[in-house]
Amino acid sequence: MADPASYRPKTSDIPTDPGVYRFKDPHGRIIYVGKANNLRSRLSSYFVNPNTLPPKTRTMVHTAAAVEWTVVASEQEAIQLEYTWIKEFTPRFNIMYRDDKSYPYLAVTMNEKYPRVMVMRGDKRKGVKYFGPFHPAKAIRETVDRMLRVFPVRTCSAGVFRRAQRANRPCLMGYIDKCAAPCVERISQEDHYALAEDFVAFMSGDVRPYLRELEHQMQEAVSELRYEDAARYRDDIEALKKVFERNAVVLPENTEADIFAFAEDELEAAFQVFHVRDGRIRGQRGWVVEKVDDTTKPQLVEQLLLQIYGDMEDTERIPREVLVPVLPESADEIETWMTQRRGANVDLRVPQRGTKRQLLETVQENADGALRLHKSRRSGDITARSAALRELQEALELDQPLLRIEAYDISHVQGTNVVGSMVVFEDGLPKKRDYRKFNVTGEAARDDTAAMDDVLTRRFKNYLREQSDAPAVLSGALDPEDAETKEEQRKFSYPPSLVVVDGGLAQVNAAQQALLNLGIDDIPVVGLAKRLEELWIPGDEFPMVLPRTSQGLYLLQRLRDETHRFAIQAHRAKRSKSMINSVLDTVPGLGAKRRQDLLKHFGSLKKIRQASVEELQAVSGIGPKMAQTIYDTLSEESTTNEEGKLHP
Repeated sequence: MADPASYRPKTSDIPTDPGVYRFKDPHGRIIYVGKANNLRSRLSSYFVNPNTLPPKTRTMVHTAAAVEWTVVASEQEAIQLEYTWIKEFTPRFNIMYRDDKSYPYLAVTMNEKYPRVMVMRGDKRKGVKYFGPFHPAKAIRETVDRMLRVFPVRTCSAGVFRRAQRANRPCLMGYIDKCAAPCVERISQEDHYALAEDFVAFMSGDVRPYLRELEHQMQEAVSELRYEDAARYRDDIEALKKVFERNAVVLPENTEADIFAFAEDELEAAFQVFHVRDGRIRGQRGWVVEKVDDTTKPQLVEQLLLQIYGDMEDTERIPREVLVPVLPESADEIETWMTQRRGANVDLRVPQRGTKRQLLETVQENADGALRLHKSRRSGDITARSAALRELQEALELDQPLLRIEAYDISHVQGTNVVGSMVVFEDGLPKKRDYRKFNVTGEAARDDTAAMDDVLTRRFKNYLREQSDAPAVLSGALDPEDAETKEEQRKFSYPPSLVVVDGGLAQVNAAQQALLNLGIDDIPVVGLAKRLEELWIPGDEFPMVLPRTSQGLYLLQRLRDETHRFAIQAHRAKRSKSMINSVLDTVPGLGAKRRQDLLKHFGSLKKIRQASVEELQAVSGIGPKMAQTIYDTLSEESTTNEEGKLHP
């Protein structure tokens, strides 16, 4: 039996949204399907101490070898999707609804003379309106109980109805005003049928007219001091609101669509599709593929549709609508091709608004989560990390294992606020406490090559200096307190096994030269060009191209992306600070110390601008005259900016 810890996903990888999850055995067979309002909370409960689990659950988690999940928009969708998959896969550990029973629906028999509200299971009948599904069954009773406060439609069986007619006496529901009692003609047949139509209209989503009417009646009751009636109307409004929240219809019943979404990076793409039939999610598929070239999003969609519907033998399964996040380049031709295969019109489009757009966003969430989970599993897999490090070492023909890799990037906007970043990976994992950022100024900021030279020179000068101090620290030649302080300040003591720079041949040659200028010739340097994922080695005329499926390339990509993210973050922070200082520099007589005090007190330039003269005086060292000067200067600056926007 499998150990649940061997396939347990990271808690942070599991979303907190509602959804449906599947446990699979080592052969890929689904052995359990469940639903949850909070996937993270529910799935975490399966991976506690096995001795605390019920016997069936303990057996299931030890039989399984993997767990997957699908995010949906609401509990209602989760119910339907769970039911669909239980009926399709008949998982061995599912007991509920594995028989011929279906989820219970709330039904209104509009095909009868006196329509009746009831619970129905099984096949749908003509002329009956269905709402749901509901689970547990008491949810229907709660819904009906709330609805009958406002729409007292008949709920009794045919036998009870005929017995009440013969006795000319209503049943209990009639006595407590939860039935209009058509059996004793308290309401005419036409009016009762109209009441049932209102019931159906409300359950179908036409809510506002009834709520507005009840709110109007409540206000009238309050104005006439009929507080008991007003309280009853208030309770009716709350009851109807709760019913509507529970039974909001996702899509019309005649909706037949496949909804696609995908998430991608330079190497891989994760696809998700929801199959909607009769307005309900009937199925879901997801897969991750390796990208073999620099494919655009429209090209990805085109390849996806051609593969999915080209391989489909049962062409009747092609739906009326195919909804995608972006249209393929040959959208009209693809639409015509799908129409020919289906034998009826197919509408290929991007939903712009409404419930279908919302459902597309739900599919997109699943795609994003699938890609994150896939990448997290790859990076967290010690076997994959070891393979990546070994592949890189062999490809670069290095003698030493790659225990520590440092990656560098430069970020700026047209040569201003130039920032360099250093990211560290040890044993294939980020070591964030060793991340560093470098402010680049002067001549070094003239271009990316000079900036990279400056960053690497500063980093490895520190390394050389700390290496020279290390013997004194380790031997105890220094005073213990001085040695401790020195040890804390040694930020660059560890040499990397590999230096990775973002860029091509020019950048990697500049990085290599910076190290040689310092007398360092035993640290290998490579460059990773983003467009084609090419690996550049100093002095080589042509780049090295690793296989697209290479674990080593995947690790380098993660390094480069993390360095880029860290550099942009540092650049934005520097640019924001520089903009604030440039504005405050225009205030006559305001020194650097007072500028810092202002920012510390108010927190942002926006709040300083909004402050009054009296509020500015609350800052230490700023008197009435200086406060007025700050206020006037910033007011003039704001006015000038606004005039510049209006009169460019």
